[in-house]
Amino acid sequence: MKKLFLDDIRTVEMVYNKAIANEFVVVRTYYDFVKYIQSNGLPEFISFDNDLGLEKNGDLAPDGYAAAKWLVYESGLDLTELKFNVHSANPVAAQQIKGLLTNYINYIKENKNSGA
Repeated sequence: MKKLFLDDIRTVEMVYNKAIANEFVVVRTYYDFVKYIQSNGLPEFISFDNDLGLEKNGDLAPDGYAAAKWLVYESGLDLTELKFNVHSANPVAAQQIKGLLTNYINYIKENKNSGA
C-alpha cells in the first residue's frame, strides 16, 4: 500500500528524502483525500499538511484537521496500525492533528487489549 501525502502546494521532495518520493501518492484537497481512501483503503502512512488553501469560490477549504476528523469519526476504518506525520507549518493545527490521531489510536488499542 502506498503512502499518502496531503498538501495543497508542497511536493513530497520538499518534506522527505527524494529517494522515497515515489512511495507517495499526492492528494491536494480534503475531498481527494477522502476519495483516495474510500477507493484504495487506508494507506500504511499519511503525511498531513493542515492549511489546504481556498475553494474555487474563495471560501477556506477543509483542512488537514478535517481530514483527520474524517478518519476518526466518519471513515469506519481500523486506525490502530496507522503511521502518520504532520508536516504542517502551522504549529497549533499540527498539534491538533497529532493529538486527535494519537489519542484515538491509543484509545482503540487500550479497548482492544482490555477486551471492551
